Amino acid sequence: MPISNRQAIHLFLDAMSAERGASPNTLDAYERDLDDLDSSLSHRKARFETCDTDMLRSYLANLADRDLAASTVARKISAIRQLFGFLYRDGFRTDDPSTPLKAPKRNRPLPKILTIQEVDRLIEAARFNASFDGPTPKRQIRAMRLYVLLELLYATGLRVSELVSLPASAAHQDGQFLAVIGKGSKERLVPLTDRAKEAMRDYRTMLADTGGNNSARARQWLFPSSGEEGHYTRQAFARELKSLADDVGLNAASVSPHVLRHAFASHLLQNGANLRAVQKLLGHSDISTTQIYTHILDEKLIELVEQHHPLSDKFTTAAIKDNSSDE
Repeated sequence: MPISNRQAIHLFLDAMSAERGASPNTLDAYERDLDDLDSSLSHRKARFETCDTDMLRSYLANLADRDLAASTVARKISAIRQLFGFLYRDGFRTDDPSTPLKAPKRNRPLPKILTIQEVDRLIEAARFNASFDGPTPKRQIRAMRLYVLLELLYATGLRVSELVSLPASAAHQDGQFLAVIGKGSKERLVPLTDRAKEAMRDYRTMLADTGGNNSARARQWLFPSSGEEGHYTRQAFARELKSLADDVGLNAASVSPHVLRHAFASHLLQNGANLRAVQKLLGHSDISTTQIYTHILDEKLIELVEQHHPLSDKFTTAAIKDNSSDE
């Protein structure tokens, strides 16, 4: 029995959720990209079950006319390939018309990085704000929540979606590691500093003192909220973080929760961490994703050569000074 494009999309999304444990954000991105393809094919009265490679290429040509970024086009092609792969495997098609499609080549931009000093400024400013009695209990809890979020993010390198949806039980963690359910419902362990643990406990105590931890949401989530999701949202966190960055004199446009995750990884590598270890901490399934940070290792190698290689100008200058002082 023929199925509509909308039905095909819903079946695909259900499979991605059930079989691969795709997150709601990932499913939303797939749906947006496939809705765009559906809209294009609908003008030609074409269905996913019957369209051919030339129709898909025509759609890609339309994307090029829209002057979309190469990364956006590559993402849409990935969604198309996965959809038609699903339709082929589940018997809705006898072929896969997306196989010949080629994604545009793109250079992965280096992640924006904050220095250790800049991260310290953000965290210390948040801690300073949280140390004062707010004009209202709600304002004080808000300040404390931002401080805890920053301590946790820089200590663990969590994705922002993982961070804001931590369970309330995280505040009672006594060990040095926190178990987190990440992408694909995969569990991993992330480091937990004493400062982060103390900040979580203080925050929950503050909630208790104001009666804010008596609701069902507060018993479920570490950062409860009255919003639809039941917990604090990543968008709200991003807004408060940018406001704090502006307060401490940083470029707010260059500061986000994801940038702090980059800082976590980059600073670990700067201090000698192994790339494989960083991969596990970040929850990357493929080390090629983690390799965007190899420029940090390259900089350390250059610094090492400049300081210690006999033919380096810095080494030669230092040696001359040493010899002069001996005389």
